[in-house]
Formats: sequence, C-alpha cells, structure tokens
Amino acid sequence: MGSIGNSLFSYSVLKAPLENKKILMNSACYSFVSISKSSSSLRKINCKLPETQTGIQQHRHTSKKASDSKTNKMEEYNIAMKGMMRNPYEYHHDLGMNYTLITENLIVGSQPQKPEDIDHLKKEENVAYILNLQQDNDVEYWGIDLQSIIKRCQELGIRHMRRPARDFDPDSLRSGLPKAVSSLEWAIFEGKGKVYVHCTAGLGRAPAVAISYMFWFCGMNLNTAYDTLTAKRPCGPNKRAIRGATYDLAKNDPWKEPFENLPENAFEGIADWERNLIQDRVRSLRGS
Repeated sequence: MGSIGNSLFSYSVLKAPLENKKILMNSACYSFVSISKSSSSLRKINCKLPETQTGIQQHRHTSKKASDSKTNKMEEYNIAMKGMMRNPYEYHHDLGMNYTLITENLIVGSQPQKPEDIDHLKKEENVAYILNLQQDNDVEYWGIDLQSIIKRCQELGIRHMRRPARDFDPDSLRSGLPKAVSSLEWAIFEGKGKVYVHCTAGLGRAPAVAISYMFWFCGMNLNTAYDTLTAKRPCGPNKRAIRGATYDLAKNDPWKEPFENLPENAFEGIADWERNLIQDRVRSLRGS
C-alpha cells in the first residue's frame, strides 16, 4: 500500500481544498456544518435541551452512556483499521457523514447514517446514485437503519446499489473491484447526477473503487489516479488489491504467472489494448 503521510487524519479537518469538503456533524450543538465555495463560515443550529434539572441530569447520563459506547466502537474500529490497512487515519462516526468531491460526477465518502443524509446528498450535491460497499455486519456494527436509508433513496429517485466487500481484506477487495467499478461506470455513463461511493469510513474500499475507475476508464496510470484522489481525500486504499484486480482482468490465461510472483510495481500501468480489454470485461459485468 502506498504511503501518503504520517499525520493523524481527523474528519473534522480534511486536507483537501475547501471547495471539495462538506461535513455533516451530529454533535450536541452543531447539526450541520458546510464548507463550500461561497462561504467558509460555520452555521450553528442550537439544540433544545430538557427544561427541568432532572431532565438535564437524565439527558447527560444517557448521553454519556451513548457517547462511551460510540467511543469504544470507534476505538475498536480504528485499531483494526490501522493494524490491517497500515495507515494512520481514523474514522470518527460521531461527526456524521463526510465526503469529498473527486470529479464533477464522483463523490467518495463515509456511510450515510440517517435518511436526512440522503436528503442532503440529493439537495446539495445532486446525487442520483449511491454505491454502497458495506457488508451487512458493517451496517449492524454501527447501528445504521439501512432500510430507512434505502426507502428515502427510493422516495427521492436515487438509485441505491450494493457491491459488498469485506472490510480490511485486500483479497475480498481485489475480487470485488470489477463488479463495483462496473456499477460505478454504468452510473456515470447514465449521467443523471453524481455518484456517491461509500464504505464505512470512506478510507479503504470506496476510494479503491474510485481509483480503479479512474485507472481503467480515465486514461490514467495507477499512481496518477491514486495520487489524484488521495491529494483530495487523505486515505489509505490498498494499491496492491487494485493491481491484482487489474491483472485478473487483463490476463486471464490459465497459464499466466501468479500475481504474487510479479514485481512490486507490476500493473501500475497498462497498454491501450489491455485497457480496452479491461473496459469490455468490466462493462460485461453490468447487472451481474
């Protein structure tokens, strides 16, 4: 995996250009923060607290228990992510959904947590497609009501697609990339609005799918695609998994050399005929 820095990654401050960042926050006092081209100010919405002292005490006690539970989950998740992905970045679930505009029609981000997040994506970003890379156990771990999110997508005319891949698992990612990129390429080709690609944190699986699409369909080599995305959204997708998927699509001869025996930089670039072959094979997976 490529290294893209040693500083800790906090979702409250992203290093990408301001016009590419929007963060939805669900804290006690800030329900929404938007950083856009037209304004860099913070818009504060005051929450209503319980009016009685007893109510306040109960609210604080309940909030503390919920906060402790969320903190423990985030710590467990970040420890696992750092160990398996070998990157310094962290996911902060309590700050809400966050995302980065990668191209004019492609957004990479973290999981929507509630139907209101779908409203935001539709209204503020003209999202017409959502590509979800999470497995069911990812959704359950964070207590997300996925059915309510899917229902809201249907109500707003957003196409919700799922291409699950196991978190922190390069082999699962490698095998799942062709079908995920097939869904992404189809949605972009349809051109009805932006495509929102997400996993849990938006640090591994989702950026890997976006980078693979840029590599296979946008005429970039792998390093250019990787650097382009990670310059906008600091993250640590598994480059080896992308190289492996590229090899699988370009070289499917039964007598081919095992990918594990290839040099470290193999298939970071491809010939035009290999790119055409990859594109044909990815497109053939539509609807599969």
